[in-house]
Amino acid sequence: MRSLGFSLFVVLMSPFVSAQSHAHESQPQKSGAQESVDKAVPSDAQKSFDKLKTLAGSWEGHPKVVPPVPALDGKSAHVTFRVASRGHTLMHDLKIESIPDNPITMLVVDADRLLLTHYCDADNRPRMVGKMSADGKTVEFDFLDISGNVKPGHMHHAVFTFVDENHHIEEWTFMMPGDNPVRVRFDLERTKEANGAPGE
Repeated sequence: MRSLGFSLFVVLMSPFVSAQSHAHESQPQKSGAQESVDKAVPSDAQKSFDKLKTLAGSWEGHPKVVPPVPALDGKSAHVTFRVASRGHTLMHDLKIESIPDNPITMLVVDADRLLLTHYCDADNRPRMVGKMSADGKTVEFDFLDISGNVKPGHMHHAVFTFVDENHHIEEWTFMMPGDNPVRVRFDLERTKEANGAPGE
């Protein structure tokens, strides 16, 4: 009886097993090579982020402000880029000589977007979305949203231009109340550190 019952079970289940097997076989299957290609091709956001990570290290230059800000005349600027969080985050640290201001900017890839969050001395945190130019020479960030105190104004736009491995330009636009822009340009050269820096 047990043998008969088991045989009956097999007969009844056969059509379902066959249907499931056929459905699985009919689904398009990617070759191992195709799957490798899919995984190997980075998104545009990742390409832009990887480009920015080549700036890791220390940089020095002088700010040029339009309209002019007398307090910044002749001052030197020091910028440090540090790759953190196992390569998933890039930190930008700016210090200007004798200015009590040390804004931090964090860059990450979020899904298919390159996001910049600027932790400003104005006590707000604007976010921007970045995109690399077709020639790979610039990464430009456009304003997305902001949190915190918006009354003093906020950082609104940023452009990173790659000249060579030891020279890059940063252009930051701060939007004052009344939508009056203040533009700061940093022409930066890589510094040689004691522990060595990329590009030495």
